[in-house]
This record gives sequence, structure tokens and C-alpha cells, in this order.
Amino acid sequence: MNNKPNPSRGNNRPTNNGQKNNGMNTSRGAAIRAQKRSHEDARKIADQYSAVKDEQPKKRANLVTDDFEKIKISFLGGLEDVGEKNTTVIEYQNSAIVLDCGINLGVDLPGINYEIADPTYIAQIKHKIKGYVITHGHLDHIGGLKHIVPRFPAPIYGSQFTIGIVEKTFEELPPGVDPSYKPETITMSMDNHEKLKIGPFFIELIRVTHAIPDSTAVCIDTPVGRILATGDYRLDPEPLDKMPSDVKRLQELGDEGVKLLLAESSYADIEGRTPTEHTLEKSFKDVISQAQGRIFCAVFSSNMNRIQMIINAAVENGRKVALDGRSMMSYAEIAVRQGILKVPKGTLMAMREAANLPDEQLLVMCTGGQGEPNAALQRMSEGLHNHIKLKAGDTALISSSPIPGNEIRYDQIGNNLASLGVKQYRHPTHEVDGCGPLHVSGHAKRDEMRDMLNMVRPKYLIPVHGGMLRRRYLADLAVEEGMKRSDAMLGYNGASFLLSKDKLEKIEDVPAGSLLVDQTGAIISNIVVKDRIMLSEEGLVTVVLTVDRKTGALMTSPDIITRGFIYIRDNEEIMSGLRTELKRAVMQRFKRIDLERFKAELKDHVTHYLYDQTQRAPIVIPVVNVVGGGSSKQGSPKPTQGSAKSNSPNGKSEVVEKPKTDMDMAVEQQERFAQMRKQLLDQKTYGD
Repeated sequence: MNNKPNPSRGNNRPTNNGQKNNGMNTSRGAAIRAQKRSHEDARKIADQYSAVKDEQPKKRANLVTDDFEKIKISFLGGLEDVGEKNTTVIEYQNSAIVLDCGINLGVDLPGINYEIADPTYIAQIKHKIKGYVITHGHLDHIGGLKHIVPRFPAPIYGSQFTIGIVEKTFEELPPGVDPSYKPETITMSMDNHEKLKIGPFFIELIRVTHAIPDSTAVCIDTPVGRILATGDYRLDPEPLDKMPSDVKRLQELGDEGVKLLLAESSYADIEGRTPTEHTLEKSFKDVISQAQGRIFCAVFSSNMNRIQMIINAAVENGRKVALDGRSMMSYAEIAVRQGILKVPKGTLMAMREAANLPDEQLLVMCTGGQGEPNAALQRMSEGLHNHIKLKAGDTALISSSPIPGNEIRYDQIGNNLASLGVKQYRHPTHEVDGCGPLHVSGHAKRDEMRDMLNMVRPKYLIPVHGGMLRRRYLADLAVEEGMKRSDAMLGYNGASFLLSKDKLEKIEDVPAGSLLVDQTGAIISNIVVKDRIMLSEEGLVTVVLTVDRKTGALMTSPDIITRGFIYIRDNEEIMSGLRTELKRAVMQRFKRIDLERFKAELKDHVTHYLYDQTQRAPIVIPVVNVVGGGSSKQGSPKPTQGSAKSNSPNGKSEVVEKPKTDMDMAVEQQERFAQMRKQLLDQKTYGD
């Protein structure tokens, strides 16, 4: 996961908490500078995820290049961390393919669900795009397709299960995409070493073991040499589905010659080998056979081997199985349809019926082993599930380890379950809990990476899928195995390389960054994100003034509305002082300057006062309503009120509106604002 810093700037600031301060001790300049710092801090946080920075010109890709005998490899994502929007563009002359197109779920920004790779560069070469080639069906490799492919259409290539998952993701399209849109998909076989031609490239998928069925490495034969991308992999010799990595084919490719290897580096800093998935089978059988009450198994929804083992153990012990969680249902449906997941008839039951089954006959397979918000087990642990209420005597089997950076959520769900009296079996504590291991990683460790390097024997290496530290460890490992240091090259998101028959060289970067997506699937502007950060850390203050156009006097006491700043009832002295300052500002400045300038000065004045009182610089929104006759600063006609009958020229009676008084209009304004507060803010305001 991506754990970018999100520093809190407000927690250490002193506040007056209502203490009276009759004079402004802070200069106006200090207040304005504080607000600028807040804006700048928010901008820096948002820009960590941004697309091409606003101040940077968007570079145009060369539509015609002299590099006719060179392959261009550009990384738009996937090099900064594990699970981070993997997206790589491979070009030759006027053709290009996109290798994976993922999302990053590890985004800690208000209202943001995930990020995708900024498609600026893809847009620049859209005429070249011939296809999207996918290594496997995890979201960090496929989640961006529904955002990118409709804009830059081309066929999507992948294995059977991968294509099934891809097609499932297109059932819910982002706003702005035709709801009937269906991508062109092409399923490739791994078993007969099928090669397909995409422009000048020949593509072959090679089976590798991972935590999801039909995972593949991708072999790309190009006019200047062979490129092999490992995808996410481990070299599991004994997977439950009896579909191990095709090491024979990898060796053959190495014997034939591999020019460049793009190799994952997730666990390049851990010695040894990842245990085989098959070693977990006994653990599941032991726990499920010993449990007396209901069993809840939290497992990654894409790991069909693991789900199969748990279903087998449930059937052996006379239990029905209910699946819970949206992704769990989606993946299982595809796996059953394709014959990957085998479930005896009568084993599965609906969640709405699960509560009626005797405790000793029920096993629930669910999402939420990482404590993800709104995942099934998380909702159960908080008592928010529609059908299931956890109780003492239940057993929870959590088949996962905390993803780096997610330790707090992982521990919290454990605490929630413990508070309900639920017996837990967790992988990190499995020995203490009295069972065998409950989880193995889907990624290779150093010994398997060493095997991959020795099988493939590439001329050049670019480590991917990991932060700089792990990618450097893999580069060092390649050097240990005999590669020249200069041939193991390290990149970053935005880095671009040229591969020729006799050289790999770093060239000018391409535009890279991220687009931020909310829960509706809509792309959210960085400006909006910046404002959200400001609101979350500094709060909002709205001041509403009703001013007599003729006299320039306030017609009612100022309305003050705050959100996320200070609570009005606990800070009435500050609010009283602000009301006095507002009255003074109106009296001194309103009739001397135009309305827009007055609002700007009012905003600065309020910012100054609030910073002086609280050492915080909230977003300030002034609302000035001008009522009364005469020439209008706003150009609006004089309102009227009341009615009387008069005779029209055609003899019919008409209704003639009577003029409204200034006080009538002021009262109407206050009534509208009171309604607005009730409907939108649900917070009492301060006034007379």
C-alpha cells in the first residue's frame, strides 16, 4: 500500500477557548501568512497524488521519432510501492501496448476512494494504442481499465479468469461513460503457449502462481528483442489446483534469450522461499473440525485455492457455507462458472437464511480480514450487519497478515471481535492460538527471485512493483547473480527507457501522476481535494450580513455559521467579538468601496480576527445581502410586497404588488437563512 505522509497541522495549535481578548495582538500579515501556509500545506499533500502539476507544461509526445529500432518503455505507475496502480506503456514506432492498468487503494485523502495513473501520456499517443495486456485480476493491475479504455479504446488481452474479472468491473462504469459500453476482450490460453500478434509485438502468457487464479507472466517479442514481465508471482511447486508456475517454459525463454526483465520486487528484502499454499490445508481442517459454534472465515476474495480448501473442510464437517461480501460473491461466481471453484451441490446458502441454521452447521466465508471499512466481517464486528449478530461461542478464522501500514485496522477488528467474546484464530498469533499457519503470501521471496533470474538470464533488468528500497534489493541480487551493475536499472513513476539491440538507456521522463477517484467513480480535481484538506484541518466560517443600501448600516445582527472550526456555544465571547468587528467593518468601509472589494476585505478582516483569537486560519466565506432602493451595487430591481386590485385597460381586474419595506426584505432574508441552516447545516448559529 501507498503510505504517503498526511501531516496534521492543527492539533498543536493553541486556542483561547472563549477567553476574552479585547485587542488584536497578531498582525494582519501574520494571519494572512498563516492562511497561505495552510493552503500551501494542503496543496503539497494533494499534489503528492496529483497528475501533471499545474505549473508544469504538459509535454507532447513525439508523434514521429527517429528511434525506429528502439523500444520505449514508460512507467506511469507501479514503481513506488506494492499495490500501486501498475501501468506500463511499451512503444515501437507507431504502435504501443499498455501492460496492466491498475489502481491504488492506499490513498488517505478526504472523500477519495482510490487513484489511477494519470493518462496524459496515453492521451498523447492514443493513435498508437493497439491493446491492453493484463497479467492478473487484482485491482492494482486492472482497476483503472474502466476509466482508461473507454477514452482510448483497444482490445484487452488476458487469461480466462482475468478476463472474467475485467468484464465484471465494467458492469459498473464511471460517470460520463455510456452505461452500455462493453470493452473488446480477448482470452488467451497459457497451456499451448499461444502467441498473438498485436501490431509489431508478439504476446505470450506464461502461467505463474500467485494469490489469484490464472496469473501470468507476459512475454513480449519485439523487433529489438524479448521483454519478459513477471507480473506478481511466486514459484509454488504444489498449489491446490495443481497449476504450478510453468518453470519449463520460463527456462526455454531464457535459453532463447531475454533482452529485458521487468521483475516484481515485493519481498526482495526477505530471504528464503514463500511456503506453498497447500501447507494451509491441515490448519483449516483442524480449526473447522474443532469449532463448536458458528465459524466466520475472513479470506481474500480472489484466492480461490484458499477458498476451495475452506469449503472442502466445511463439507467434511457437515457445514453449509454462506458467502458474504460483494467481491467474494463476484469472484466466486466467475470461478464456479469457469470450473475453477468446485462446490458440492447443496453446500452454498444465502446469507439471509444463515441466521436460521443451527450454529454447528454454519460457516460464513467473508471479506474483511484487513479490517477494511464496510467489509463484511468489519460490519459484523460493529453490530451493523443486516443478517448476522456475532456472539460468544462464535469462531473467527482470519486468514491474512496485516498489509504494511494497515496494522491499526487489523488490530482493531481483533479488538472488536474479542469484546464480543468471539474465539479468534489469526495468522500472526497462530501458534499462541493453537493452530498451524493460516496465511502465506502470494509473492516470491529472495530465493525464488534468484531462481527467476537464473532461469531467464536477462541482459537487462528493471525491478518493478515495490518501493525504491525493495527494488534496489532486487537489483543488488541480480548483481550477485552475475549481472553488471549498469545493466540493472532503477526507475520511478514517470521514468522512460529506450531499449535497442545493444543498449538500455534512461531518457526524458513522460508525464506521470495520479487522478483521484471518489466512491461514485468520478474523477475529483486536485483543487477540490485541497479545499477538502483545508476544511478537514482548519474548518469553515461563513458570515452573513444584511446591509441597507441607502445608509450602509446592518439591518440585522450578523449570522455566523461554523463547521469544523470551533463550537459556537462554547466560544460565545469570540463570536461576540467577531460580531462587533463585523459591525465596525460595515460601518467604516461598505459605502466607500464596491461590493466585491468589500467582501474581499471582509474576508481578510475575519481571517485576521479569528487567527488572533484561536491561532487557526479557517476558510472564510462572506455573504453580503444588500437590500433597499436607489442605485444598486448588485444591479437588482427594488423588491415589492403586498397586493392591491386595479383595473387594466381591458377592463379586467389585475393584482398590483405593493412595495416591500426594507425591514420586510430583511426579515425575509433572515427567514431564508434560518431555513438554509436547518436544512444544510443542522447547527445553531450565533446572533441576537
